[in-house]
This record gives sequence, C-alpha cells and structure tokens, in this order.
Amino acid sequence: MTDRRSLLLAGLAAGILPRAASAQGEWPARPVTMVTGYAPGGVTDLATRAIAERIQRELGQPIVVDPKPGGATSVSATQVAQSRPDGHTLLMGTTSLAINPALQPGLTPRDPRQELAPVGMAYRTPFVLHLHPDVPARSTAELIAYAKANPGRLNFGSSGTGAVNHLCLEMFRREAGIDVVHIPYRGGAPALIDLRAGRIQGMFAAVLEALPVVREGATRAIAISSKDRLPLLPDVPPVAETLAGFDGVFWQGLFAPVGTPQPVLDRLGAVLRVATEDAGLRARLAEQGVALQTGDAAFLARLLATETESWGRLIRDAGIRPE
Repeated sequence: MTDRRSLLLAGLAAGILPRAASAQGEWPARPVTMVTGYAPGGVTDLATRAIAERIQRELGQPIVVDPKPGGATSVSATQVAQSRPDGHTLLMGTTSLAINPALQPGLTPRDPRQELAPVGMAYRTPFVLHLHPDVPARSTAELIAYAKANPGRLNFGSSGTGAVNHLCLEMFRREAGIDVVHIPYRGGAPALIDLRAGRIQGMFAAVLEALPVVREGATRAIAISSKDRLPLLPDVPPVAETLAGFDGVFWQGLFAPVGTPQPVLDRLGAVLRVATEDAGLRARLAEQGVALQTGDAAFLARLLATETESWGRLIRDAGIRPE
C-alpha cells in the first residue's frame, strides 16, 4: 500500500496539493494569527478582517486578527519576522515596510525584503486631494497655477511626517514644481478639523475621512492620488491626468516569516487569490474606498522593492525626518 508520504510527493509532482504540509504536519494545524499594525476600527482593520474571514472559509481553521499598533507598524512586522516560520503567524503588511528603512532606519525589521516572505497582494486605497473652498482652484492644473502664483502661502496637512499621504504631498510638490508648506498632524482627523476651519488649505486624505466633508461641501475634491478613478467619486480625475505617472497609494499585502515552507506559502497565495477575486467582497470593500488587488508573491516582492527605492529616494531628497 502506498504510504502517506508517497502520496504527498506524488501530489506535489502533479501540482496537486489540497492542503499544505509544514514541518509540524498538515497545515493549518491550528488557528492562524494575522497580525496588523493598526488599531481596530479603521478602514485598514475593516479590510483586514474581511479578507481574513474569506481566507478562513477556504482554510477551515479560524484566523485571529491581532492588532499590534506602534512604531510605525514595526511592532507588528517585527513580531511576525521573529515568529516560528510554520505558517501560523502572518503579517498584513503595508506601505510602511517600504518607507521605514529610509525614514527610520533604526526600526526593525531593518530590511523587510530579507526578513519577511511575500505571499501576495491584498488591496490598494488612494487618497483624495481636497481643498478648502477659499482656494479658487477646481482642478489639479488650476491648483498648480495658483500655488505657483502664491509661493509658500498654501498650507497642506497630513496625518504625520512620513505617512503615505505626506509622501504623496511631497511627490506632488516635487512633480508640480510648487512651494507649499507641510503641516503634520497626529492623525488624519485633526488635520480635517483644521481643513474645514480653513486653518490649512488642503491635504491628501484617506477616502473615508474625506468623503463626508466633500459630500457636505465643506471641502472640494479635485483629484485622486491613484492612476485609476475611484468608484465612490467617479467624476474626480487622477492627479496622473495632469502629472503623468503620478501614483501614490496605501497598500496592504500578506507576508509570512522567512523560512516558511514553500507549500504553505503556495497554499496561502492560492486562498488569498480566492479572497481578492471574490466579487461580493470586492463590491463590499469598494464602498469603503478599498480596491482589492490580486497579485502573487513575485508581484508583491517587486512592489516592495520598487517602493523601497522610490519612497526612499523621495525621503532622502526631501530631507524628511521623523517628528
């Protein structure tokens, strides 16, 4: 009689592996922990939990979402990088993995590309470039022209120095050749309060933070930071329609500790693909300004490498330092 090991090897050779095997036996052998660097309640937490629930249905084991905020998400990333590489501890990593090596090189993991194994993409979400109504610009081109005519007189907020929306502002400032003042806040909410009040004149804001004030007319949305239009604001064009190639988004992807067995990574990638291609989940998260994106481990590895270089160059050239 053919033993279990022979069947497993035959399945691998044929490309058929219904359940991944790890050094501990069949995987997953127990609940899987998905660590995230953000506190519960925000859109990042909502999207992570929705994706985890869909993956859980495929794996047949519970997925426990474990928020570990702190250290610009380095607390969560370090925990996973140092975990046993058996597929039972995963990281929902973000753009900060590409930003931190240049912005805060003392944080761990110092090189996520070497200490975390990419599994696949999860989603992207852009920012809304919106202005206080006192600013007469109604398009990206008009804003650039107005800023050039009024150098140093426009104040733009962000959710903090080195945050993705701050880096979008720096990229916009560089590509447009304008002089605007960056005002960092401790989060997007206080920046929006000052934007509504006219104490700052604009910002790149997270979609769900910007939508209420845009819809009530307290601010004017003039552009989206991604290359593609946002279904929630279909009439608002991308910055890239004025500044070719402009693309600044917040993304998340799934990672495991380096050393995780390849069959486990393959199985994880397969169930993540099922989640990101789920039409119902896509529609549900699109209502939150989140665009699920399918991309395998190689795609995520390239994205991390490309953005580590591009954001790092921007941080160094602009002399950005953490607060």
